[in-house]
Amino acid sequence: MKRVVTVLAVIVVVVIAAALALQLTISRNGPAVLSVVDRVAGGANGAEQKAIVSTGDHPQQKLVVWGPESRDPQDPPIPVLVFVHGGSWRSGDPVDYGFIGRAFVPEGFLVVLGGYRLGEDGIYPAMIEDTASVIRWVREEAGELGGDPDRIVIAGHSAGAYNVAMVGLEEQWLESREVPGDAIAGVVGLSGPYDFLPFSRGSTQDAFGHVDDPSTTQPISHVRADAPPMLLIHGERDTLVKPRNTRALAERLEAAGSSVETVFYPEMSHNDPLISLAAPWRNGGRDVAARIAEFARAVTARDETSVPVQPQTR
Repeated sequence: MKRVVTVLAVIVVVVIAAALALQLTISRNGPAVLSVVDRVAGGANGAEQKAIVSTGDHPQQKLVVWGPESRDPQDPPIPVLVFVHGGSWRSGDPVDYGFIGRAFVPEGFLVVLGGYRLGEDGIYPAMIEDTASVIRWVREEAGELGGDPDRIVIAGHSAGAYNVAMVGLEEQWLESREVPGDAIAGVVGLSGPYDFLPFSRGSTQDAFGHVDDPSTTQPISHVRADAPPMLLIHGERDTLVKPRNTRALAERLEAAGSSVETVFYPEMSHNDPLISLAAPWRNGGRDVAARIAEFARAVTARDETSVPVQPQTR
């Protein structure tokens, strides 16, 4: 009996060590590892990569499209979910985010993973301009792959959440790409920095330190009453981008009369909302993916009798 207990204890220790090692690997190597785990744990999930498209002369100006493995050309177009990766405006590649496609294509979306210039080449406002260029491509070309260019939701994690918030709030970025300001049906931010003055980190100093008026770089400075509905998700244990960023933006949006929903997860840190979009975590009781899908379906619904999304905080 004692030997059995010892064996079981060893197994438990090994399992815990393996789980911790996986979390450490994800934190270091990030989305590429996460996508492999998702593919192994969840399979293709009916989604496949459809195209990799250049959106500019720089190699980081690109996007990756994910859609259903099979689709009847006669089927009506489906809404488009644009997802922009994080990485402190220094790192990241949309090619590594296949788990986002496998999470939301089965929910009825064409998924476009948007890339943007990074580091010295991507300092403000280049990262926002490139995100706007991704949306221009969706408006012009997504229909060829079954997407509806009139039903676009933009989402992002961390630095990517900043990019989509700025594109959604400050109309000049879309207008500069000849995209109407009302082209965005909704915005989803995961662990986003929206109110981060002064620039106390190297990443923010590098990306924004050259701007004469730093306040112009902050999403909270561009709140407007007619902004697209927003879903802002944050972990209460996030020490990299503190939850007060989401609270500050939500408060400004509510005061302006704009539609915003906030979701705070007490147990989550900075990367947990993103990890929750991949299998096996996606199916492990966390509801981040479900909340995003529900929000995106609501703001892109074509039923004229549906009730508009109303401001809500949790």
